[in-house]
Amino acid sequence: MAISRTLLFAMAIAVFAGLGAHRAQAQLGRALISGIVPCSTGNLINAATAPVFPNATVQVRCGSNVLASTTTDSNGAFSISLDLVSSLLSALMNSCNLVVETPLISCNASLPATGVLQSALQLLQGGLIGGLLSGLLNLVPSSFSFIPLLG
Repeated sequence: MAISRTLLFAMAIAVFAGLGAHRAQAQLGRALISGIVPCSTGNLINAATAPVFPNATVQVRCGSNVLASTTTDSNGAFSISLDLVSSLLSALMNSCNLVVETPLISCNASLPATGVLQSALQLLQGGLIGGLLSGLLNLVPSSFSFIPLLG
């Protein structure tokens, strides 16, 4: 039984519409979060002057959801790439932060064994509109602070 031209044409339109939607989503870009994790306690820790925290697990948390995680390198540096659409939606719906749960005692035996480092995120140069237009939204930690765990 032969497929009618109308049915074939309808199938072709559906395939091209699907490809177009996929291509449009792919063009929306990425959010890149990068920085250095300090091995220190206190509020508003200056990562430029504090010792670095190698092999620390860094999470992007929006509310109670972990969107992504990575491990710092030997210089305490990390980089996380996220789908721009999902990261923007999560940021709009919840407060997003970088959280380091690896105990500080791992990088310095004199520091507390409990607590986390936490930082809000801030836009790097170009801002929101520039990032959306270029397809790459650059974010960095605003400043890590030590949050002691009660318990």
